[in-house]
Amino acid sequence: MVKVLDMQFIRYVNLFTRVTRIKTNHCFEYNNAIVFAVPRNLVAQAIGLNNRNLRTLSEIIRKKIKIVAIPKGIEDIENFVSVITYPVRFKAIEVNGDSAIINASNQSKASLIGRDKRRLEEMKNVLDQYFGIKRVMIR
Repeated sequence: MVKVLDMQFIRYVNLFTRVTRIKTNHCFEYNNAIVFAVPRNLVAQAIGLNNRNLRTLSEIIRKKIKIVAIPKGIEDIENFVSVITYPVRFKAIEVNGDSAIINASNQSKASLIGRDKRRLEEMKNVLDQYFGIKRVMIR
């Protein structure tokens, strides 16, 4: 799994480390929000007391910030995707080899796909990076 960070994301990671005092190399963008993935036992510390770290990062970056736990394996895919796509809800995710099918209602489908399939492409990149899933379909 090759992970590519451009200079902007390196700056985000450095800022995240300075604010939260937690080191991570997992940073990506989904739906115009910056998502940081940290070890499961450090999620509460990364969020901070009364969401202080989240608010500080959001004010500095001027984008919505999300903090998720780094998935341990394919069994964490449903929780990982639900946190990233929140508040959009889906029914279930089926994984077959290197493809995933996300079952959702009609309104959620539109939100998950996005204009010009932008969110779908972002989701494909994220799932490929963390789970090795090459194809993502939404039903």
